[in-house]
Amino acid sequence: MAHVVIAAFGSRGDLVPLTDFGVRLREAGHDVVMTATPDLVDEITACGLQARPVDFELDHDMDPDKPRKAAMEMVSPEGMRKLGGNVLAALADVLLLLLLSPFAELAGHPLAEARDIPSIGVRLQPLSTTAAFPPSLLGAWSAGPIINRNAGHFATAMFDRIYGKTIAGFRDRLGVPRRSQRALRRQRTHPEWPVLHGFSPNVVARPGDWRPGLEVTGYWWPRRPIGWEPPIELAAFLESGSAPVFLGLGSLMLAKGEATRVSEIVRQALRTVGVRGVVQAGGASLDVVDDSIITIGSVPHDWLFSKVAAVAHSCGAGTMAAGLRAGLPAVAIPSPGGDQPFWARRLHELGVSSATLPRPKLTAERLARAIDTALTEPSHRTHAQQLAARIAEEDGAAAVVTAVEKLVDRPKPR
Repeated sequence: MAHVVIAAFGSRGDLVPLTDFGVRLREAGHDVVMTATPDLVDEITACGLQARPVDFELDHDMDPDKPRKAAMEMVSPEGMRKLGGNVLAALADVLLLLLLSPFAELAGHPLAEARDIPSIGVRLQPLSTTAAFPPSLLGAWSAGPIINRNAGHFATAMFDRIYGKTIAGFRDRLGVPRRSQRALRRQRTHPEWPVLHGFSPNVVARPGDWRPGLEVTGYWWPRRPIGWEPPIELAAFLESGSAPVFLGLGSLMLAKGEATRVSEIVRQALRTVGVRGVVQAGGASLDVVDDSIITIGSVPHDWLFSKVAAVAHSCGAGTMAAGLRAGLPAVAIPSPGGDQPFWARRLHELGVSSATLPRPKLTAERLARAIDTALTEPSHRTHAQQLAARIAEEDGAAAVVTAVEKLVDRPKPR
């Protein structure tokens, strides 16, 4: 038996997919602890996992009309120093094997070195340098093998430059010698430090020029809380008429004015097409009021998407995965920055999406036309269903269990 900690932080979409392999590891006899934001501790505990809260607070109250500024402050060197310090405090009393999500890597690597314990990276997006595409956080563009690889090298260099002092501070705190960022990166890649990617190789194939140790496992599916039941009002709505269209922006936070604008666009678009809708409030606090539309809170997508006709979403990795698993045609509504444009492009290339509508330029007319096409053009549904069949054959969580047990059984070098 291994004592495993899933060191993770981020939005709901960053965390809940990790419960899949967390539960599978527990079922295989391992002791599993997962860190999480305080608002998700109860949900993760309800999946049967031990959860430890890791909080993050800015030095000042967040301006609700400037969510982008707050997000930038969190990923700043000072923000990551605070977050990493909280992660280390949460894990102060455990000896373990570490599974590190991206936000936990800065503090996690020094912790693994200080404790002389193995670690594995777990990622929901492709971030490593390749000629196939730029790192996913840089957007949807691709400019050929040379420029794509140069973009990856540039992103790596910028990461090391921005967070070098933050990582050095963690090493000082843990009593391990300081080393250059280049030396630390070589230390991870030379022994082929394992990084597992929780998306389907049928959606993004593993690049042939990735180093050994970078693997694509297949999706990790969020586990439902034990004993979960759907809200009575939602169940009644779904049973009262034709299959609705789902629309949600995941954990994306929007200023109040923009959330109001998007909510009204959604209402008008669904009325124009003449279809019912299920709108997920999410981090944006969308609120759509109409006789043929219901606005809901958090609901397991695997349950909900089996009851809808199409999905329109912001292309967060988790929501996109759930839509593909259900074999549903999609409308992509990505926001600028982050990995959403990257996934929106993949939906288009896979023939699943009827349109890509960047959220800042969204209009009711464009959204209505895209929803209508998603529902009436059979090729999108056909491609989605074919892809869903291939995804169903994968078992991403099993690959994580295998990697953990292989690492646990590996003898330490003398």
